[in-house]
Amino acid sequence: MKGFLEDIGSIEAWRDALAEFFATGLFVFVGAGAVVASGIASGGGMDTGRLVAIALAHGLAIAMLVQATAHLSGGHINPAVTFAAAITGRIRPGRALMYVASQLAGAVLAGLLLVYISPDAAEGGLGAHGLGEGVSIGMGFTAELVLTFLLVFVVLAAAMDRRAGGAMAPLAIGLAVVVIHLVAVPITGAGVNPARSLGPAVAAGMWTDHWIYWAAPLAGGGLAALIYQALFTPEDPGS
Repeated sequence: MKGFLEDIGSIEAWRDALAEFFATGLFVFVGAGAVVASGIASGGGMDTGRLVAIALAHGLAIAMLVQATAHLSGGHINPAVTFAAAITGRIRPGRALMYVASQLAGAVLAGLLLVYISPDAAEGGLGAHGLGEGVSIGMGFTAELVLTFLLVFVVLAAAMDRRAGGAMAPLAIGLAVVVIHLVAVPITGAGVNPARSLGPAVAAGMWTDHWIYWAAPLAGGGLAALIYQALFTPEDPGS
């Protein structure tokens, strides 16, 4: 309780949470915006070119924003990453809650801004996530869990483990996001980030199977954190 109150009253903690607000909002704006823009350019269909464009937009955006905020908040930009950091002691619970609230607020604002700048005919789902044709709930849940595991494992190994140095962490994380989108866009839309899923869902009012985009990433991120903690950093999670 004392640590929680210290975080709430800390100017530094609020500054770091504000960095998460801006970074997550910008990520959602660019990522979902790329879905809208590529839809305009391609006439709405999903072909290989559009898939690559969406994947690159998400990956490049996350790499830039992690680089920009790593020295402030750690560049989480994802509630699943913050959850993984919290359960392994890399961030205190109070600060983790501040981060997640900021991430979600930034994502919702980004979704609403995207509505404003998008032509009505092009809005569609505004990049909201949903299961692909023929994809069952079990298939979608599994894909989101495994791919979030991949993302969080890379974040832990490249950015949060001091032995890695961290200089190349933004590139590694960005590449992971590109790969994840190349695999998952036709299956689930490639959530792996509850904030990225929430912003467009609020803006577009699309909530079908939305719980998957919370439960699976949190489960996958938590599993990655526990396995990395147990097998690769058993004594000091910050070393």
